[in-house]
Amino acid sequence: MDWLQVVILAVFQGLTEFLPISSSAHLILVPRLTGWEDQGLAFDVALHLGSLAAVVAYFREELMRMARAWWASFSAADVDRDARLAWWVVLATVPVCIVGLLFRDDIALGMRSPLLIAATLIGFGLLLAYADWGHRGERSEYQLSLRDALFIGFAQALALIPGTSRSGITITAALLLGLSREASARFSFLLSIPVILLAGGLETVGLIQQPQYIDWLSLTLGTLLSGISAYLCIHYFLAFIRRIGMQPFVVYRLALGGWLLWLYWV
Repeated sequence: MDWLQVVILAVFQGLTEFLPISSSAHLILVPRLTGWEDQGLAFDVALHLGSLAAVVAYFREELMRMARAWWASFSAADVDRDARLAWWVVLATVPVCIVGLLFRDDIALGMRSPLLIAATLIGFGLLLAYADWGHRGERSEYQLSLRDALFIGFAQALALIPGTSRSGITITAALLLGLSREASARFSFLLSIPVILLAGGLETVGLIQQPQYIDWLSLTLGTLLSGISAYLCIHYFLAFIRRIGMQPFVVYRLALGGWLLWLYWV
């Protein structure tokens, strides 16, 4: 890979991992539209590592409280709100793990069509608009119930379809349940930690089984840029949606989906 490819893919991954516009769609479309060769499994692992480091660093204080409370919950008579939130993150991750393990190869090989990506960008973009306009409430992530967490977890499983957007569909589900915009995004970001960790683990296993030449300089730069862009994205996204909402991302999804339909169908 040349340096321009490294920089563009790393920044795209860092930004789109947490924006509701689908990172998988962009990482499929960018090489296809530019004619670049596939970046390889090692580089994908590096980019995910950067995104994971960013979200852990940003929520480090909350994660420490949640981890301590979760561990204490095994012996405590009463479960506090941090322990409960930690349990909801764990349980909401189960559906995507099951679906991913059962249908991973089918998704990886059969769902990379630009027309499918266009349909999911538009369809789930409209659903995000509906949730943001009509169902947004003022509940926080600490007010989620087990039923709420499972609803968001099953919604997250849909993100295995390229173009859906993991952050987009989980934020949509949380908004439909009456969470505020910021609480919806925060729970979505917390959910990303086990998902990225597990996905990165699977990719690492694949990398070990199919060794390839590793350009360590490109991997290091990609990890660094992905982490920086992801951290900035989380910070500014939370401030942005508090004031403006999800509509700019809806417009972007509709525009990108419409352009793909025109490019590959018309």
